[in-house]
Amino acid sequence: MEQTPPGYCMLYTFFKARPTWFGLPKAEKSRAVAEHLSRVDDFKSRVTIRPYSTIGLRRDTDFLLWLQARELPAIEELLVALRTTALTPHLDNTYSYLAVTRESQYVKAHTDDEAAVTMQPGQSKYLFVYPFVKTREWYLLPMEERRRMMAAHIRAGHKFPAIRINTSYSFGLDDQDFVVAFEGDDPKEFVTLLMQLRETEASRYTARDTPQHTCARRPLEEILTAL
Repeated sequence: MEQTPPGYCMLYTFFKARPTWFGLPKAEKSRAVAEHLSRVDDFKSRVTIRPYSTIGLRRDTDFLLWLQARELPAIEELLVALRTTALTPHLDNTYSYLAVTRESQYVKAHTDDEAAVTMQPGQSKYLFVYPFVKTREWYLLPMEERRRMMAAHIRAGHKFPAIRINTSYSFGLDDQDFVVAFEGDDPKEFVTLLMQLRETEASRYTARDTPQHTCARRPLEEILTAL
């Protein structure tokens, strides 16, 4: 499906509230949340910030910030600024996946389905994120062989036009090859999609695709207040 244009930096960074947060007075929590939101607002012209709640969906995370910028320093500066708030000492940064966008080696576009192409990132109810690593054997195969298998893999995904995929590349930047982020409104439909993708020939060359995170789109103020 439609991808973010090449040349963007992506960071999927997850946080969990520490036990110290829950013992703070309500007024102190409110001030800390307001300060955190103010820092985020300072960067909205430079960084696209998409917040998601994982409260109750994974025991080791509470929320995700999906950050996107033309250049990595803007993301770095945002995270440095957030470290100065009164909330951050009460947060653990449990997972973080860094990647960049670029054109696919296998296809120029994932679909010509008009409904899918007009979908905008960050608009679906849920985001399903995971790091992805291919086996070294995959990269030793001839390119035409890889393209053949990926074409079948992509055709399986086209059966689910309501689900958008955002694939970004992590080679040399982080511990995975790719970060894969699917967007959709129905988790049951996503499960069916993943089951069918498991049956494609290309999936034989998957080395790792965990941990998998289910994230619910929410306003950041709502997420921080819910903590």
